[in-house]
Amino acid sequence: QVQLVESGGGLVQAGGSLRLSCAASGRTVSSYAMGWFRQAPGKEREFVAAIWSYGYEYYADSVKGRFAISRDNAKNTVYLQMNSLKPEDTAVYYCAAGNSYSSGSYSSDYGYWGQGTQVTVSS
Repeated sequence: QVQLVESGGGLVQAGGSLRLSCAASGRTVSSYAMGWFRQAPGKEREFVAAIWSYGYEYYADSVKGRFAISRDNAKNTVYLQMNSLKPEDTAVYYCAAGNSYSSGSYSSDYGYWGQGTQVTVSS
């Protein structure tokens, strides 16, 4: 059974940084694509970033240059480093495990999800 547990969310001022962690069990993070999504109140869940099994990274345009996805294979954990945060980044952030080594930016590309962690950016 695959379990994903996010941590690291919180309240931060605009311009600040946070690092989210996603600890995985039942799935080796280096064997499949791993992604981050977010959902703001009243909005649909949206793609943020993904890392493929062989290390290729890609990002939503809204976070490109500010966010960075990475993983620690020894810890079986995926991270999302978020810098230069803006109030519009406020959302619940979800970690997701892909269905293949190169899952895309659609929610349907991911078969397992964490419970989410709240990120709030104040202006």
